[in-house]
Amino acid sequence: MADSAETVKKTADTAKVAADKVQAQAEKIQAAGAQAFREGVDKSVAGLAELNAEGKKNLEALVASATAAQKGAEAISAQTLAYGKKSWEDGVAAAQSLAAARSVQELVELQTSWAKTAAESYLAEVTRMTDVFTASVKDSFKPINERVTASVEKFQAAR
Repeated sequence: MADSAETVKKTADTAKVAADKVQAQAEKIQAAGAQAFREGVDKSVAGLAELNAEGKKNLEALVASATAAQKGAEAISAQTLAYGKKSWEDGVAAAQSLAAARSVQELVELQTSWAKTAAESYLAEVTRMTDVFTASVKDSFKPINERVTASVEKFQAAR
């Protein structure tokens, strides 16, 4: 019987050692799982913070773009208004000049001269408007282009 008690004791001791090993392994796995979960959450939070920062920069670029577009529209509007006023004044002056003509030949010369001046003025104004519009479009798209470039560079660096 002593042998059987000794055998049971050895078996119990072996089982306890095995149970302790299993428990230690389980604790190690649990700690590794908790660590991996913490790291995953930290990475997710960092990714969301970075995404939020990128979204804020994108919104700021859109606001800057809209502001530039508004300034361009204001410049074009002011330029159009000034040209309209000047054109009206030139037309009134030309009408007064035409009304004061003393002959048909003088009337034709004055009208031809006014038409030539009006056409040249119009073409010059169209050129100025085109320049203002082109500059406005460039200024409007500049912040957006900068954000796109920055995002492309960031994605390429992340590869």
